[in-house]
Amino acid sequence: MTDPESVNGEPEEQEGLHISDKRRFDPETYERRVPTPAAEQAAGEPGRPVDEPVTADEADSESEEGEVPGEFVVPDDASELVEDVRVVELESQVRERTEDLQRLQAEYVNYKRRVDRDRDVSRQNGIESVLGDLLAVLDDLRAARAHEDLTGGFKAVAEEIEKVAAKHGLEAYGVAGEAFDPQVHEALMHQPAPEGTEVDGPTVVAVLQPGYRIGERVLRPARVAVTGA
Repeated sequence: MTDPESVNGEPEEQEGLHISDKRRFDPETYERRVPTPAAEQAAGEPGRPVDEPVTADEADSESEEGEVPGEFVVPDDASELVEDVRVVELESQVRERTEDLQRLQAEYVNYKRRVDRDRDVSRQNGIESVLGDLLAVLDDLRAARAHEDLTGGFKAVAEEIEKVAAKHGLEAYGVAGEAFDPQVHEALMHQPAPEGTEVDGPTVVAVLQPGYRIGERVLRPARVAVTGA
């Protein structure tokens, strides 16, 4: 009688359900598993004997080739990723600091321009104020010169005062025969035109007191007598 558990003297393999764990990561430690030779042979790997060992490099290569598209794989070394993020943050900070520096520099340039402009205006106002107080003195010097009273040292002082006034831009104006301009002339009287003289519009016939100006700014209008319509 033949033993039912053997055929031709060899034990018969018992058929039944066999479950193998093919997960690449350990469910408890979450570490990557290195396939064993038995697992490779059980999976039906062609061309490898059962007794041939599998190296770690081959296991990693095979694992990478068998990755599912779209599956997230935790990198072994995240230092490069952290370094890239740090570089991006530093570049952003440098850009922000550069923009702040440029803005401060522009504000300083505008401030310096305002200060220089205000300084020039203040200086010019001071000069005009001083020269305005000298106008009466210049009128007296002009009258003395007309009466030939400027002699000796007094004449030298008078010339020096007029020289300093001219140095700061003070200019006397107003002559007979020029057209009357209410912007720079002040008419004190009206006189008929001299005989044999034809005038075209209001005309200055006499300068009673010269006017003074600095550039286009009139310190005192010329006081004149006018003729014509």
